[in-house]
Amino acid sequence: MLYDPLVNQQIGCNAPYPSSYWANHTEPGVVTLPLRHDIQTDVVVIGAGYTGLSCAFQLAKQFSREVVVLDAHQTGWGCSGRNAGFVLRGTGRLGMAQLGQKFGIDCARLFFKEYGEAITLVEDMMRQGNITCQAQPAGYLKVAHNASLAKDLPLQAEFLQKQFGYKVQHLSAEVLRAEYMHNAQAYGAIRFPDCFGVNPLALVQGYGQLALEHGVKLYTGSPVLHWQRTAEGFILHTPEANVHCKQLVMATNAYTAKSFYPTLNKACLPVLSSVIVTKPLTEQQILQTGLNHTQLVMDTRALKYYYRKLPDNRILFGGRSAVHGKDAANPKYPQRLLQALKTCFPVLQDVSYEYHWSGWVAVSFDDLPRVVQDGKNLFYAAGYCGSGVSFSTQAGRRLAELAMGLPLPELPIYQTPLRTFPLPAFRRLGQQAYYQWGRFKDRYL
Repeated sequence: MLYDPLVNQQIGCNAPYPSSYWANHTEPGVVTLPLRHDIQTDVVVIGAGYTGLSCAFQLAKQFSREVVVLDAHQTGWGCSGRNAGFVLRGTGRLGMAQLGQKFGIDCARLFFKEYGEAITLVEDMMRQGNITCQAQPAGYLKVAHNASLAKDLPLQAEFLQKQFGYKVQHLSAEVLRAEYMHNAQAYGAIRFPDCFGVNPLALVQGYGQLALEHGVKLYTGSPVLHWQRTAEGFILHTPEANVHCKQLVMATNAYTAKSFYPTLNKACLPVLSSVIVTKPLTEQQILQTGLNHTQLVMDTRALKYYYRKLPDNRILFGGRSAVHGKDAANPKYPQRLLQALKTCFPVLQDVSYEYHWSGWVAVSFDDLPRVVQDGKNLFYAAGYCGSGVSFSTQAGRRLAELAMGLPLPELPIYQTPLRTFPLPAFRRLGQQAYYQWGRFKDRYL
């Protein structure tokens, strides 16, 4: 049964990676061990994913802090090692036009700058750590899945070009078919030029190695069973040892167990995202689908599908899955994704999938993440809404700056905490209702 943050009081200890394509096609990272003796340190970061390792690296390198990272399982066991590897310019679920409407165009431009810096930071860390993570040529296609939505694409592209100087391209259905894909449900697209695909597990393992090289101490298989404030800071209890620290960073995002940090748990809706990876396509299948490229693709559905061709010519195809962790292994979910893939590309009727896995993403109440201080010397970043490969790395840097008392950019995501969901015990009822509405909308509207 899949770990479920709305059910399980503890996250477990030292579980293997999910049986994913990434786990089966990634060289093992540096060996790390559990914490077995009491220690003291400046900062403890809980969570060895993109956010936690980026934060630890920045604290050690830029600010010469003594940092310990604790993770219940392996480096990147949670979101960071099991996502689709989409390095996007953005986070949360609000696009630039929505941000402009909500906060004003000047604030939206600041968001745009911050999101661009996030991509640059990922690239910088890849260079600094010489991280080999199968980075693919840049390009991301936002595809209209019906004709009515395609009508708005030229205006969306013009808005991004004029307001942000962002060199996106509008692609008509004819150009999309001729140059990118023979998708039966593609009626046009916007192409974003600076987004790219990676092996996400190799990336997070590279972050871990980079942090270790700069003096960070990383302990895996070391769940924090409980923690408390002290006069000097915090004490954290793991199965074999305790840690005393002055500052504490929560980088657990969607993998925050039910009773571990209620402030965060009640402010996020853990949503399962599910991925299949096919067997390698033949040259004829690649020709028939038009997928002669490695662009990232996501459609405009309320319940989005996302996909990309991997370096070995397999198709990674993902979308929403079960509502409850106990249902994640139900074979209907990968079959549903496979059928969706075949509906998009009817020539792939004989294709089967070789890998299927699921993982949690953290959806915030207002569809935006937060990087904030929660009381004295306690910090967190969370709520990326399934769009966090690049921004979670940036969030780690901002957490480090926040812990050092430095001012952050004047953005709403850095000024206010995550908002607790109204009636948090009923979050999943609301999710089920949204899924029903989303399926109706995607099919008929």
